Amino acid sequence: MRSAGLVSALLCAWCGVALAQPAKKHPAGPNLGVPATSEQVAGWDVSIAPDGAGLPPGSGTAAQGAAVYASKCLACHGENGAGKPNDQLVGGQGTLGTPNAVRTVGSYWPYATTLFDYIRRAMPVVAPQSLSNDEVYALTAYLLSLNGVIPDDAVMNATTLPKVAMPNRANFVSAYKKP
Repeated sequence: MRSAGLVSALLCAWCGVALAQPAKKHPAGPNLGVPATSEQVAGWDVSIAPDGAGLPPGSGTAAQGAAVYASKCLACHGENGAGKPNDQLVGGQGTLGTPNAVRTVGSYWPYATTLFDYIRRAMPVVAPQSLSNDEVYALTAYLLSLNGVIPDDAVMNATTLPKVAMPNRANFVSAYKKP
């Protein structure tokens, strides 16, 4: 009993001291991190518009992309983009109007430039933005070729990629307006 009384007395004393402290002022915002510099922002400002505005120099072919895919994409997206453990990238044409729609690069995506933008910005998932522009063009060419969107020998670059007509483009309404 004596120790319980001592604990209660110490707890009351501690609460009294804590309550007697002046209230701390908290910042208006979440106060997370530090402000980003303009150089840091520019490093992540890599958006590519549907019309190709913002595409960097470089080029790639499906054959070059097959080698990059085998070393950096196969483990997550399976042989020839068939999927497992992650998303299927190839196939699905003709399924969008069915109950078992398969949304892939070739069946769903409206712009080839969006594919380039996504790969460049987010892949591979363990090292985003680690691919060179040539590797991204090559991967884009490889995936477009596997989906039958471009010929196997097509060269993708800042001029040719925006001209690729994706099979599902007409089924999207774009909010994008050219500057």
